Amino acid sequence: MDAAQQEAAAKAQELQSQWYGEPLGSLFRRLIDDLGLNQARLATVLGLSAPMLSQLMSGQRAKIGNPAVVQRVQALQDLAADVARGEVSAGDATQRMDEIRRTAAGSVLNNTAQHTAAGTTQTPVKRVVREIQALLRSVSDASEILDASATLAGTHPELAEFLRVYGAGRTSDAVKHYEEHQN
Repeated sequence: MDAAQQEAAAKAQELQSQWYGEPLGSLFRRLIDDLGLNQARLATVLGLSAPMLSQLMSGQRAKIGNPAVVQRVQALQDLAADVARGEVSAGDATQRMDEIRRTAAGSVLNNTAQHTAAGTTQTPVKRVVREIQALLRSVSDASEILDASATLAGTHPELAEFLRVYGAGRTSDAVKHYEEHQN
C-alpha cells in the first residue's frame, strides 16, 4: 500500500470510529473472536461479500451502505455480549447467527414477537428500535447526529435526547428509552 492509500485508509478508519464507535476492522475482529467465526462466515451472516468485508476492515471503504447490514452488526454485537455473559451457549449462538442472517430485522409493521432458532424472542420493541437506529445511521454518521443533538439541546431537549440515544447510542439504551416513553 502506498502512502496515499495508507492515508485514505486512515481517514476511512477515523470516519468509521465516528460512525460506528470504532474502526470496523477492530469491531469485526472482535466479533470473529467472540463468536468463533472466520471472515467468510462473518460476511455471510452480515449479508456482505467477502471482498466488501475485507474492504471495510482495511479501510478501503468507510461506510456500510445498507441499513440492514448495520442492523445485523448490531444484532451480532448483542449476541456476542450474551455469549460473554454466559447467557447463550456456542451452539445456540450458531443458530442465532443463522436467524440474524435470514431476518436482518423484522418490519416495523409486523408487531408480533420473532422467535429465533435458539428459542429466544426478539421483542417488537427491539425490532422497532433497530429500525429507527438503522434509519438514522443511514442518513448521517454518529458525529453529525451528536452535533445536531447538541444544537437542539437548549430549545428542544427531548428531541435532542432522541437523536443522541437512537442515533449514536447502544441498542439496549434505546430500548430502555423507548419503553420508558411508551408507558
